[in-house]
Amino acid sequence: MDKLGVKLDKSNRVVCSPNDQSSVSNIYAIGDINSGKPQLTPVAIQAGRYLARRLYTGSTELTDYVNVATTVFTPLEYGAIGMSEEDAIAKYGKENIDVYHSHFNPLEWALPHRDDNVCYAKLVCNKADNERVVGFHVIGPNAGEITQGYAVALKMGATKADFDRTIGIHPTCSETFTTLHVTKSSGVTAKVTGC
Repeated sequence: MDKLGVKLDKSNRVVCSPNDQSSVSNIYAIGDINSGKPQLTPVAIQAGRYLARRLYTGSTELTDYVNVATTVFTPLEYGAIGMSEEDAIAKYGKENIDVYHSHFNPLEWALPHRDDNVCYAKLVCNKADNERVVGFHVIGPNAGEITQGYAVALKMGATKADFDRTIGIHPTCSETFTTLHVTKSSGVTAKVTGC
């Protein structure tokens, strides 16, 4: 790649423009080799489709690499969209970030008396932008399914008020995101103590 003049980052991934074009005009990079992009199969598939459309059909649509939903499929899944709390603070400033969070207990865990306060929901909101949700995080059963459902909302610029106005389906783990009211800055515990 060096001999061709393709610019690489420290990890030997190809540095690209927003249209996935490398520093050499007729070389494009998609998927895990594209520097700074999520290393996820669905991201590579979509980037490939969009690149093919741009090259062969005259499309100008670019892959949107912002707020890509992802899940870690462990026995208790972790799902995320957008920024971590730390990244949001670094980008927008601590004074502009509110973090709403809560532990929750899935109904199906009530009878077997599984551990309380293991599941967790968190929204990272930018106060300077009408409390736009810039980060979504969940640990719990089926977190991937929950996360996928909220991915469109974050892509559309959902705010905390949008989540608050939504009537949740009861009893579901996902409804926790429609009732979050405790902020980390309040110092109030996020632990669940009863119904």
